[in-house]
Amino acid sequence: MQNIKAYIFLVLCTLFWAGNFIVGKVATLFDVPPFTLNFYRWLIAFLILFPFTYKKIFQNIDEVKNNLIPLSIMGFASITIFNSVVYYSLNYTQVLNGVLMISTIPVLIIFFSSCFTNEKIKITQIVGVITSLMGVLIIITKLEFNKLLTLNLNKGDLWILVAMISWATYSIMVKEKKINLEPFALLETLIFIGLIFLIPFYFYELYTGQYLQINIPVILTIGYVVLFAGIGAYIFWIGAIQLIGPSRSGIFLHLMPVFSSLMAIFLIGERLANFHIVGALFILTGIFVSTKYK
Repeated sequence: MQNIKAYIFLVLCTLFWAGNFIVGKVATLFDVPPFTLNFYRWLIAFLILFPFTYKKIFQNIDEVKNNLIPLSIMGFASITIFNSVVYYSLNYTQVLNGVLMISTIPVLIIFFSSCFTNEKIKITQIVGVITSLMGVLIIITKLEFNKLLTLNLNKGDLWILVAMISWATYSIMVKEKKINLEPFALLETLIFIGLIFLIPFYFYELYTGQYLQINIPVILTIGYVVLFAGIGAYIFWIGAIQLIGPSRSGIFLHLMPVFSSLMAIFLIGERLANFHIVGALFILTGIFVSTKYK
């Protein structure tokens, strides 16, 4: 039952994050500053969660003080860096490149876990990662693997690499540090810390004349990244990691290209192709192998 609950969390989480990439790309069309978007995303999320979490946080303030350094690293890596860098990179690279690289985060999580923690990596997890990664490549290349040769790294791709490392670091710390806070209280604490680190970047964009122009598309963008890609996805991600660990959770990130393809079909009107089905089968098989067998 615990595994099923975690898997439901992870499916919803990756669905929301898949949409975050599309929304983030749309935001670039309206010249939305990346750090400003991320700042307001988490500021609004902080204000929404505050009435429901402040009592729990103050009741466990000693836990926060005793874990201030790991909480600061986690907040900086997940709230400040990851989302800002993803939004920034989409100004210079395609969603195709970003999703491909982000989907390899499970490989980083497994590698970091084996290097810096006591977590034992099973052969089935390795097989699962490779299988699901093949599914990712099938979807992204549309079964034309020669397209990978044209994915030359540019400025945006290099920044996506920074985002990958920051998220892998955050995911491992969530599991290893075992901070005694409820998921909502932990998220609110991380948001507060992340916002502190975000303030200088926000004022820098204001200083350089990058202002947020308020209009309907921008309001809808902020609404999505706050409620779905922000609060909802993070709660599900934290809850899943606490239930089954970072390595088993990380494999579900390979669902993002699947959901991105489905969104393109139903929202943009693209046709369902054979490579969508083949890629989805590889990804689901990889998830099953890495999570089912001991």
